[in-house]
Amino acid sequence: MIDSPRSILLIEDEEDIQQLVTYNLVKAGFQVFCADDGESGLQLFDRHQPDLIVLDLMLPGMDGLAVCRTIRTEYESFVPVLMLTAKGEEEDIVAGLSAGADDYLAKPFSTKILIARINALLRRTSPAAAGRSDDDEIFFGDCQLSILPHRYEVYVAGSKIHLTHSEFQILQLLIRKPGWVYSRQQIINDIRGFDYSLTERAIDVLVSGLRKKLGTAAPAVETVRGVGYRFSPQSS
Repeated sequence: MIDSPRSILLIEDEEDIQQLVTYNLVKAGFQVFCADDGESGLQLFDRHQPDLIVLDLMLPGMDGLAVCRTIRTEYESFVPVLMLTAKGEEEDIVAGLSAGADDYLAKPFSTKILIARINALLRRTSPAAAGRSDDDEIFFGDCQLSILPHRYEVYVAGSKIHLTHSEFQILQLLIRKPGWVYSRQQIINDIRGFDYSLTERAIDVLVSGLRKKLGTAAPAVETVRGVGYRFSPQSS
């Protein structure tokens, strides 16, 4: 039996880039759906439920940030989103991650790097990546926090909360060693890799978003001034 190809939704309004990326993705074995604006991109997303979205930040009408927020909030989807930015500006990167993007790539970019990033995201978000059974729950009674790594599900006091993949990765790292302090650079290295140009400020933004979603369990994610972050369930 032949497995069906992984599907990519490409939302990009520049025709040359759209054609180039589509050609290389198809050549790499992906099925590709294309849209040149945010509204039609959401329609294709709803219709095809792709495995990953490559999303341009600057789109006519509904921009990439609004598209990403809609996917995360209205559709409540955890589909990986790779954001394309016109410049590698920190403000754009932070805005994209805050909206729920999992990765970013600045234009101009190499299609080889784009495909490598896509494959890495798909590996990180595949069910096998967690390496745990569905019943292998991690529970912290002090803060009423329950985590099911294999399902990418998090519950606080019995209520499910919706984290982006990056937020989930940070939480999963911190709970490995409760009380252990992780520097911002250690967090970057763990969730992205040593050669990844994610900024420490972007980590602060992701942690801030994580805390907001954790609600009553938020105090368990502590800031260690001048160093980084740690998970202390007794603090909730």
